[in-house]
Amino acid sequence: MQTLSIKTHRVETIYTQPHFFILNKGNNSGKPLLISCPNCFVILCNDEEDKEQLYWLVMGLWQSKAFYQYLKGSVIPFISLSDVKQCVSKGFDIASTSLPEFNKSVKSLHSLEQLEQQYKQNLILIQEAKRVLFYRYIKK
Repeated sequence: MQTLSIKTHRVETIYTQPHFFILNKGNNSGKPLLISCPNCFVILCNDEEDKEQLYWLVMGLWQSKAFYQYLKGSVIPFISLSDVKQCVSKGFDIASTSLPEFNKSVKSLHSLEQLEQQYKQNLILIQEAKRVLFYRYIKK
């Protein structure tokens, strides 16, 4: 893995190196994103492999609510850049010391994400089937 480069995202900026974004406002602060939004930070990486590792590290931190303790604000919670750097840096250091175990955790998290997407798709299909089931009665 690499040294961390986390910056505040500017909407007009185009990044040439591998990168992903971290949401910084709301209850989902710390959530990694592949597409930018107005309220996010950007993590710049050296290559795609580092990006994948860091993305799944941040996803794991977000899933385990590691960013929750850093939330500030009473109306719209937010997380500061320094707090994100601190949290990701701690996770990065731990992941770097036990890379095989981290890779195993990433693989498990990735497969759970795929399973979650499959379940969401099944729920959409079930909702559609419910709607179609009685649609013929209201069409007359």
